Amino acid sequence: VGRGGFRGTVTDAPDFDASADAETLYNAMKGIGSDKEAILDLVTGRSNAQRQEIVQAYKSSYGKDLIDDLKYELTGNFERLIVSLMRPQAYHDAKEIHDAIKGAGTDEKCLIEVLASRNNQQIHDLVEAYTDAYGSDIEEDVTGETSGHFKKMLVVLLQGTRDEPGVVHADLIEEDAQKHQTFVLLAAGEEQWGTEESIFIMLLGNRSFNHLQMVFDKYQEIAEKSIEDSIKSELSGDFERLMLAVVQCIRSVPMYFAKRLYKSMKGLGTQDNTLIRIMICRSEIDMLDIRECFRMCYEKSLYNMIKEDTSGDYKRTLLALCGGDDDLAGEFFPEAAQLAYKMWETSAMTKVQLRPTIRPASDFDPADDAQNLRKAMKGFGTDEDVIIDIVANRSNEQRQEIRQAFKSILGRDLMKDLKSELSKNLERLIIGLMLTPAEFDAKMMRKAMEGAGTDEHALIEILVTRSNEEIHAMNAAYQDGYKKSMEEAIQSDTSGRFSQILTSLVQGAREQGPADWDRALVDAQELADACNEDSDDMEIKFMSILCTRSFPHLRRVFQEFVRCSNKDIEQIIKKEMSGDVKQAMYGIVRSVKNQPNYIAERLYKAMKCIGTDDRALIRIMVSRSEVDLFNIRKEFKETHDCSLHEFIQVETMVVSFHILHVE
Repeated sequence: VGRGGFRGTVTDAPDFDASADAETLYNAMKGIGSDKEAILDLVTGRSNAQRQEIVQAYKSSYGKDLIDDLKYELTGNFERLIVSLMRPQAYHDAKEIHDAIKGAGTDEKCLIEVLASRNNQQIHDLVEAYTDAYGSDIEEDVTGETSGHFKKMLVVLLQGTRDEPGVVHADLIEEDAQKHQTFVLLAAGEEQWGTEESIFIMLLGNRSFNHLQMVFDKYQEIAEKSIEDSIKSELSGDFERLMLAVVQCIRSVPMYFAKRLYKSMKGLGTQDNTLIRIMICRSEIDMLDIRECFRMCYEKSLYNMIKEDTSGDYKRTLLALCGGDDDLAGEFFPEAAQLAYKMWETSAMTKVQLRPTIRPASDFDPADDAQNLRKAMKGFGTDEDVIIDIVANRSNEQRQEIRQAFKSILGRDLMKDLKSELSKNLERLIIGLMLTPAEFDAKMMRKAMEGAGTDEHALIEILVTRSNEEIHAMNAAYQDGYKKSMEEAIQSDTSGRFSQILTSLVQGAREQGPADWDRALVDAQELADACNEDSDDMEIKFMSILCTRSFPHLRRVFQEFVRCSNKDIEQIIKKEMSGDVKQAMYGIVRSVKNQPNYIAERLYKAMKCIGTDDRALIRIMVSRSEVDLFNIRKEFKETHDCSLHEFIQVETMVVSFHILHVE
C-alpha cells in the first residue's frame, strides 16, 4: 500500500502556540484530580514535533518537567500512552528496546517488531538516542541478551545499511533467489551452517525492499512455495519469527503492522505495550494504510476492535490516534486492491506441504499392543497413561490392526472396553482416534444433526475441508452406521439455500485439477455481476461456482474478482449474505485461501466462546492429526502470538490434548 503523500492520522495543529498549550496542560493538572479529557485532546491533537516544543515551553514557564508531572497525575495504560506520546519518536523506540532487554527476561517480540520495521534513518536516530538516554551502546546491549542467528540478524538490522528504496540489482535477482533456497534447505538440516547463513542474513538485511520483492517472486517460481512458507516450515523460535517479520515488512509494512495490532488484541489478554507502541509510532507515518490492511484481513475495522478491547481514557486516546472508523466493506483504495490481488496470486502459486503431527510407529506389533491395552484395563482402576501412550503414537491404520488383533486374540471388542473404562472427554478423544477417519467423520456429522439444535458450524467445517474421496468414504460410513443416507439426514435437518449448499458439497463432486485461466476470468465476472442482482440470484450464482470448482481454480477466480469488482470476495460475502449461507460461503473462501489457517481459526473459536466447545476441539484435533495439524499449529501461532499448546492449557481442563503432539 502507500500512495505517496502523507498517510498518517496525526498532523501539525494549525495556529499552534506552545506556551498556551503548556498553560492548558498545567491548569489541567492543578488542584485535586486532573482533567484527563483536556490532556488527551491536546496531546493527540498535536504532532510529535509540536509536543517537543510544548515540553520545552512547560519547563520555561513553570520550571518543571512535563513528563514527570504527567507520570504523577495519570495512571495505568493511559499514563503510559500519554507519556510515550510526549517523547521524541527515536527516544520512544530507544526506551522500548531498553525495556525489552533490561527487564526480567528479554522481550524478543518487541526487538523483532522495532528492528524489522524501521528504515535506515529511523535506525540511525534510534542508535543515537539510545546512547544519549542510557550511556551505553545499543548493539552491545542487544548482543549481550541474545544469541545465535537471531543475534546476528539483529546486528545486521542495527547497522541501518539497507539499499535505498528503488535500488534493484536486476542481474542478481535469480542468483539471490537461489541463495535463499539453498539457505532454507540447509536450515532444514541440523548441520552447522557457514557462509550460506551469513549470505542469507546479509541479503535480507541489506537489499532494498523493491529488489527483495522481486527475489521473493523468483523464489516462488523456483521453489513452488512462498518464502514465508519455507521459513515457517524450516526455521523455528525467535529466528523464525524475526525472519518472517523482515519478509512481511518487505512485502508491506502497513500489512505487517495490521497483523501485529490484530495479535495484540486477540489471544490471551491484550498486549498493551504492543498496542501503544504501534499506535504511537505509525500515527504520523502510515496509520491510514494500516487501517485499510486491517479492514482487508479481518472481520472488523481497527477502530471497532480497539473500541471493543479497551476502555476509558486509554480507549479514547487510542481511537483519536486511529483517526476514524472505516466502513467494513467499502471498495478498496487502488493500492489496497493491488495488495489483495497480489495476495491471491501468491496463494494461487503456492504449493503447501501438509505435515501431520502423528506418524506410523516403527517396530509396530499389533498383538503386543492389544495385550498391553487389555492389561491396562483389567482389574481395579485403569492405566490411562498406557492407553494414551499406545493410541497416540500409532497411525490410524495401525490402530485398525490393533482393533482386529484385540478381537482375534482376546475375543473382545476393544471399542466397548475403552468406552466402559474411560470417561468424558478422554473417552471421546480416544474413541475418536480408534475409529477410521470415515467412521469418525460420519459420527461427527451425526452428532452435529441429532438432538435439539443443529451445529451448523460443524457441518460447514467438515464438508468444506474434506476431499471428494473423504466425502465418499464418509457417505458410505454414514449409510453403514445409521442406515440412512447423509444427504437425507442433511435435508431433513436443514432447510432453504443452506440445505442446498450442504447437499451440493455432500455429493463429493468438486472438480479437480489446476485453474483454467480463461474460465476463471468468466467465473470472476459472473460473480462480480451477481453482486448487483437480488440476494436470491446472487446466492444461486455464488453457490454454482463456489461449490463446484477446484480450489486452485477458485484461487484464480477470487484473484480476478478483485480486478472485476474492486472488492474482496470475503467482504462481499460478509456484507451481502447472512446466517448459515454466509457462514458456508465464508468457510469455502477461507478454506480455498488457506485451509490450515481456516481450521486454526475454528480451533480458536472453539476455545474462546463461553465454555470450551470440547466436541469441536476433539473433532479438529483427531481429524487433522494425520493430515496437517503441524501446519495448523504454525498458523495458530502466527495469528494469535501464542502456541496452540499454551492456548489449550489455558483455555481448557482437557489435559489429554498433549497426546496429539500440539507442542
